[in-house]
Amino acid sequence: MTAIVILGAAVWQNGASPTLRRRTRHGAALYHEGHGDVVIPCGGLGRFPPTEAEVMAEILRAEGVPSDAIRLEASSTNTVQNIRNAVSLLEGETRVILVSDAYHLPRARLIARREGLEVSTSAPPLKGARLWPQVKGWLWEIPGVIAVVLRIR
Repeated sequence: MTAIVILGAAVWQNGASPTLRRRTRHGAALYHEGHGDVVIPCGGLGRFPPTEAEVMAEILRAEGVPSDAIRLEASSTNTVQNIRNAVSLLEGETRVILVSDAYHLPRARLIARREGLEVSTSAPPLKGARLWPQVKGWLWEIPGVIAVVLRIR
């Protein structure tokens, strides 16, 4: 079994952020292309309800992913928790495809490998993504990767 693990992003007051929507739709496309057997949307409650995972599950179902292929991880608040909590939903399997923005995937891959997972990654196309959040993401992730390598996080 391979699980498609979609890492969380913000839920806004009026629903899914564009980032959350892009990641989730990309995860649904990977599922429909046969790359995974289950989809695990990750993310707990942020500033606005419902949880990121619940919003992603709604999008996944709207994209045609069957409910029995969706396993919610709805309690995490950061990338380490996303991945650690998703491990318990893998039922002993270790193969995952992590879905997130490209800037986030190097650090997420390091964390997942540290958790004993066999990891591949996939980022959604940047169509519709705003430039400044992408630049900020890359800048934010540089110290994050260093922290993971040094095992500070």
